[in-house]
Amino acid sequence: MIAVEAGAWEPQEKLETRVAGAVGAVIAELDLRSGASELGVTFTDDRSMRALNRQWRGKDKPTNVLSFPAFPDPSPSRIPPMLGDIVIAFETVRREATLDAKPFDHHLTHLLVHGLLHLLGYDHETDDDADHMEATERRVLARLAIADPYTATDRSE
Repeated sequence: MIAVEAGAWEPQEKLETRVAGAVGAVIAELDLRSGASELGVTFTDDRSMRALNRQWRGKDKPTNVLSFPAFPDPSPSRIPPMLGDIVIAFETVRREATLDAKPFDHHLTHLLVHGLLHLLGYDHETDDDADHMEATERRVLARLAIADPYTATDRSE
C-alpha cells in the first residue's frame, strides 16, 4: 500500500513503480521465496517525519527514512506475510540528494531499499552489520543501474 501524505512527491503511479522496482530488486538479490506480503510505504514531509522520529526514536529532528517492522525477527529466507511500514520525508531526501549531487530518484530508491532491508532484519548498529547491509544495498542498486550510494557521505539512519 502506497500513501502520499504530504510533500511535493511525483505522482502516485510513479511512486508505485519505483517501490515495485526496489522491492523486486531486493527479492531477486536476496533470492527470497516470495508469497503474498503486505508492505506500507508512506511518502510524507519533514514536519510529519520529525514527529515520528521524536515519538519512536527520541530524536527531535526529521530523518530521511524510518522503518517499522511488523515482526521483530523475520526469517532470512522467506518474506513474512506482513513486512511493515516505510516512511520517507520529501524535503530531507531532496536536500541530501542535492548536497551529495545525486539524482533525486536514485537517492529515493536507495532509501526504499534501505528501509526494506530494515524490515527484513538488516541493521547497521555495529560495523560488521553496517558493512553487510551496505554491501547488500550496493548489489541491489547495481541491479537497478544506480551507482554506489556510499561514494558520498551516507545519511541513512
